[in-house]
Amino acid sequence: MIFTRKIRVLAATAALLAPLTIFSSAAQAETAAPLGKPEVEQIIRDYLLNNPELLLEVQDALEAKQREEQKMAQKAVMEERKDQLFNSPYDGVVGNPDAAITVVEFFDYNCGYCKRAMADMQALVEENNDVRFVLKEFPILSAQSREAHVVSMAVHAIAPEKYAGFHQQLLGAETRADGELAIKIAVENGVEEGALRKEMENPAIQKIFSETYELANQLAVTGTPAYVIGDEIVFGALGKDVLAEKIDQARSQSN
Repeated sequence: MIFTRKIRVLAATAALLAPLTIFSSAAQAETAAPLGKPEVEQIIRDYLLNNPELLLEVQDALEAKQREEQKMAQKAVMEERKDQLFNSPYDGVVGNPDAAITVVEFFDYNCGYCKRAMADMQALVEENNDVRFVLKEFPILSAQSREAHVVSMAVHAIAPEKYAGFHQQLLGAETRADGELAIKIAVENGVEEGALRKEMENPAIQKIFSETYELANQLAVTGTPAYVIGDEIVFGALGKDVLAEKIDQARSQSN
């Protein structure tokens, strides 16, 4: 990754210096023979060695441009797929279902950072009646995670009123989440096991997973937790204060 980045920086730097070199060659054409490729490369090399800070400036500019391009691409996806992102009937909701501010969280039941961030979500919805969390089932860590999320999707489908309690208990479990544990917790929360197991076979669940993976890929979401707040994507368990700040920004933008 570092080697590739250096190549990109060198290429960008060479592109910036090329006009200067050509100009220099043209100016010298009146009194001397044109510079050849080796001479031009040596000039660029000497210039970079004498001005190494230019590499950092070019790298910073390149990375800033890439971040801005990614942000614009993400905004386009959010607009194009906003119903799937914010209002999918397959996603669980924590908080006021009619809240004006929506925070979408991509999570995995075996993600330690997601477990740690659950308290932040609970505190934020308790303190802000105009905020709701939409939970995007995103099993990416293991086959056991996918098993647990299949159960979770089935719980939401047949007993949505029990989903929030089930979700908090499964995500808060100290042991690794898998299908067996998820079924046990669902039954403890009053979900009928026979109906649950039948719904777990619904092929729509796997289809929804595929759609979520595609959406995450388009948004450049590769880990959990990841949040969509307003028109911004926040990566990682950054804490309640950071999420609250982003929520305030989204609130001000909507006014």
